[in-house]
Amino acid sequence: MTSFAVRGSSLGAGQMQSESSEGPSVLLVEAFYGGSHKQLIDLLTQNISGCSVVTLPAKKWHWRARTAALTFSQTIPTCPSHRVLFSSSVLNLCELVALRPDLARLKKVLYFHENQLVYPVRKEQERDFQYGYNQVLSCLVADVVVFNSSFNMESFLSSISSFMNKIPDHRPRDLDLLIRPKCEVLYYPIQFPDVRRLLPKHKLLRRPAEASHVDDIITPQDKQQSPWSEQQDPHQSTSEPRTDHRPVSKEDQVKPLHIVWPHRWEHDKNPELFFSTLIKLKERQLQFELSVLGETFTDPPEIFSEARLQLDAHILNWGFLSSKEDYLRVLSQADVVVSTAKHEFFGVAMLEAVHCGCYPLCPKALVYPELFPAEYLYSTPEQLCKRLQALCRRPDIARRHVVKVDTSSFSWMSLKERFETLLAAQHS
Repeated sequence: MTSFAVRGSSLGAGQMQSESSEGPSVLLVEAFYGGSHKQLIDLLTQNISGCSVVTLPAKKWHWRARTAALTFSQTIPTCPSHRVLFSSSVLNLCELVALRPDLARLKKVLYFHENQLVYPVRKEQERDFQYGYNQVLSCLVADVVVFNSSFNMESFLSSISSFMNKIPDHRPRDLDLLIRPKCEVLYYPIQFPDVRRLLPKHKLLRRPAEASHVDDIITPQDKQQSPWSEQQDPHQSTSEPRTDHRPVSKEDQVKPLHIVWPHRWEHDKNPELFFSTLIKLKERQLQFELSVLGETFTDPPEIFSEARLQLDAHILNWGFLSSKEDYLRVLSQADVVVSTAKHEFFGVAMLEAVHCGCYPLCPKALVYPELFPAEYLYSTPEQLCKRLQALCRRPDIARRHVVKVDTSSFSWMSLKERFETLLAAQHS
């Protein structure tokens, strides 16, 4: 079912409502209204005046990518006041504006949460050419192409040429040169809530040492002194990882390490690596507690049901938490947040967990080196296992550590002005 709204008003697909006689100027279109896609649309609707919204439910992504343009061509109401069209790259924008010439005149902004040119597949022959091809076509008709990270933008642009070489003959050339001038990086905006009321005592004690209740600032001296960086393997050293030496209660020293995995239950997040690592920790008789959160869509990987049985004694929370308050409470109680992703272009969940005081462990790949200092990155599955093993043995280390990630760059307050400029109508 397609939904249409103006500033959050629930309307039928053929209805129009406006805040003024001029009507809405910004048309927000989302073909996969769930997860971070939904959060962004909701955030823009709540904070940018004059927005109308048309969405499709977050089900069967592949069919949304194939057919949403045709659906929207029939359900987006005609509105003379529209000046800007904003859509994620799930939508084939080229098809939509061809089917609806009235939309072609708008300033067309395409936002990439992810790109299909480098989406991981088990075998390259399995890659469906059409999804990436649709995104390239959408870029060609868009006026502005926005990526949520530099990694996302560069991986897309640098892959266009080799991707187009899959065409048997009469291959188009230099498409990246046509698209790059339209491109810019605009980080995904996160509304970091005040979670102090949810934090345990040891996390509250760390707060005064930070630049603010949101931001952690990394200094050149920190980079040089960090023993958890790639220059030194902490698990082959007699020295302990540096902390801020803030006191931790006796209870927190002996309480098992609480590990959280707050990602979508899909293969591209590599749950197989995560759970196989935890099973190794269990086999080594290490103590830990586990919360597995994140959204579940149709047919989640079998590893989830298998892991639930094998790790049952360690599980505190299992499954998606629809209440944001409950979700933040779990993140606030956790000690370590882990990503094992094979496909990540930003990582909202990791940054939210860091905001809630979790120690992050991420692959040294994808977008993570752009967002996290080297001491929070691992290069191999063995490194991940060693780091978690060390923290299971000394959970107080994670609880005393002040994470050096500057989250202010990703806050809505920092990015709001740029989004307002992005969604401003072009001057005639």
